[in-house]
Amino acid sequence: MKNIVRTLLLVLIAGLGLVVANGVYVLPEDRQAVVTQFGRPVGEPVTEAGLKFKTPFIQDVTFFDKRIQIWDGDPNQIPTRDKTFVHIDATARWRIVDPLRFMQSLHDVNRAQGVLDAIIDGTIRDFVNQNNLVEFIRSSDWQPQAMRVSMLEPDEIEHVALGRDVISNMIHARAAEVVEQYGIELVDVMLRRVNYIDSVQRRVFDRMISERKRIAADLRSRGEGNKSEILGKMERDLLEIRSGATKEALTLMGKADAQAARIYSEAYGRDPDFYTFHKTLETYRATLGGNTRLVLTTDSPLYRYLENIK
Repeated sequence: MKNIVRTLLLVLIAGLGLVVANGVYVLPEDRQAVVTQFGRPVGEPVTEAGLKFKTPFIQDVTFFDKRIQIWDGDPNQIPTRDKTFVHIDATARWRIVDPLRFMQSLHDVNRAQGVLDAIIDGTIRDFVNQNNLVEFIRSSDWQPQAMRVSMLEPDEIEHVALGRDVISNMIHARAAEVVEQYGIELVDVMLRRVNYIDSVQRRVFDRMISERKRIAADLRSRGEGNKSEILGKMERDLLEIRSGATKEALTLMGKADAQAARIYSEAYGRDPDFYTFHKTLETYRATLGGNTRLVLTTDSPLYRYLENIK
């Protein structure tokens, strides 16, 4: 009898433990939950972390992630408004903000990714079709100040009306309105990469090469012009310097000659005979050398001082 009672108590305790275990669950900080009874939601979604209770065996708990999740789209070949085919590689971040609506409409993350594929890809395709290529490859704050475009004519520069950043925000706003009905918040949408298809890429490269060659030719032409201007200015400055130097040299020579003539005149005025003798000696020094023979007549002025030497 005692064994039967003990067995019944053990069974009762085990059953009570099982009931308690099935009626209690722990909600982690990064999760949110929806309690269902026979497959139908019961009450409001549970979003606060901690120890929670439910009706054992009758109610079930479905957990959903509260964290931000990543959506990565497949690069699609899309024509722009100016008939240029490009590959758009986009990414987005999203999270579940209404788990009850999410469970009723999508139930799981895999279906959510499929719905996001259709909504975001379709929205991106619409905006690519409605805008020219330049709007996707340049930022919204782009300004034609770089050297690579400064050589182009104003009418050759493709100006941006919206830009990649503004278009990304517009795509995000439109897609966010659609996904809201699924209990999803679309945090942002970003265009990570815009690539040309192969045929367009070759034409773009050819155009870039042609443009760079034209810019290089223009730079060389300007360089030659600057070179000629600098050389001309240098030649003009050199002529001015030479002319000034020649003028100053002639002025100094004229002043020196005048001063020398004045000195000679003063010396001659003091003693004409000595001056004549001194100039004659200078003439001897200039005309007579070690191997020089001088033939003079007896009445030559140079001979006058020589005949008196004894």
